[in-house]
Amino acid sequence: MAWDITVTLQDRPGTLAYLGEATGGAGINIDGACGFLCEEGAKAIFHFLVEDPAAARQAFEAAGVDVGKEREVLVIDFDDRPGEFGRVARRITDTGVNIDLFYMAADTRVVFGVDDLDAARAAL
Repeated sequence: MAWDITVTLQDRPGTLAYLGEATGGAGINIDGACGFLCEEGAKAIFHFLVEDPAAARQAFEAAGVDVGKEREVLVIDFDDRPGEFGRVARRITDTGVNIDLFYMAADTRVVFGVDDLDAARAAL
């Protein structure tokens, strides 16, 4: 299973490196990630794709990081060609499932956060 865990970091040099060192030191592999700045000079939100959310949460908290929610996510392998992302997203949304998160996790893997994981899986 794949899990997305959200953390909030201060917007200053070194915080992401520190977090990477903390997870690496705890034996946590980051399988994918995305992040964005919420407020210049204040905070940034990052999503990390992990296999073991409890261990990741423990490592993040031990590093003094503000940990938000964690949830199981759908990770799809797809062909690297124009239109493929749209085709996969359309198959999910045509079932009435809302996609509220996505990010890439390697060359041909995309992570989807959805409001109905079972329905999204069935659509694919």
